[in-house]
Amino acid sequence: MLYIIIIIVLFILELLYFRVADRFNIIDKPNERSSHSSITLRGGGVIFFFGAVTYFILSGFEYPWFFLGLSMMTLISFLDDIFTLSNKIRLLVHFTSVLLMAYQLDLFDMPWYYLLVGFVFVVGVINAYNFMDGINGITACYSLAVGGLLMLVNPQFNFIAQDLLMYTLLGVLVFAFFNFRTKAKCFAGDVGSVAIAYILLFALGALILSTKNLIYILFLAVYGVDAVWTIIRRLYHKENIFEAHRTHLYQYLGNEAGVNKLLISFLYAMIQFGIGLLVIQFASKDFTTQIVFSLMVLLGLSLIYLKLKIYIIKRFVITAS
Repeated sequence: MLYIIIIIVLFILELLYFRVADRFNIIDKPNERSSHSSITLRGGGVIFFFGAVTYFILSGFEYPWFFLGLSMMTLISFLDDIFTLSNKIRLLVHFTSVLLMAYQLDLFDMPWYYLLVGFVFVVGVINAYNFMDGINGITACYSLAVGGLLMLVNPQFNFIAQDLLMYTLLGVLVFAFFNFRTKAKCFAGDVGSVAIAYILLFALGALILSTKNLIYILFLAVYGVDAVWTIIRRLYHKENIFEAHRTHLYQYLGNEAGVNKLLISFLYAMIQFGIGLLVIQFASKDFTTQIVFSLMVLLGLSLIYLKLKIYIIKRFVITAS
């Protein structure tokens, strides 16, 4: 019953945000790099933050440092959606927020290199999550897949409060209702993609620290392969990797190859969910088996990714030009 009440409240909050966004002209105008063709409300992903904060309040303010970092990350991303802030300001807030997450996870009690590796990983994934938010439904579908995997494994290790994940994913479901459409009512915006990445990374970090098993990083394998190979290709072509672009595989599939974008989003999530289920099974195997499995997953995904992308570029991009 409580979950039903919460999802109703989140629906109301999302609708109220739409009125605010419409009143203050918080919109996403299409350009030559966009995958949409009409003006759409931006920042609907703020509901992810509202879902998580609902847990924070009802739990008696559990995980205070994490939520302080999440609040800072959400606020700066929301302001950036509206005003386009200086990179220095955004980086400073992101750096502080990641440190707060690390403090909540007790990384400061560990050797310094844990903090360094954790910082690089979190910043990299947050940016990748933001870059991957380019077609209707992909952020919602993929977040539901990753969050669902975390909820599946959580009862075994109890690494995080299950309701933090549940309330957050209820927010994702609300957003999906308005975004997983051919003509979306709203986009997540930086505020949404950054907030959900921060939340999921906190849970994933807690899982890895609890189990001392890095194999769970593969819960992000699909996004990781697409993001890394896209960056490598852009660097090879001497492009600015921080500029907006339409060269991710999912963008080529949707824009150039004409594949239904909702289907692409769904498949990205389902492939990740399937890999995640295998990860859960292999997490109990010996170290060598886990290494072989991980390499097979990453190499297999990379091979499929590269062959498909090369085919689309040759068939639809080069031919068209």
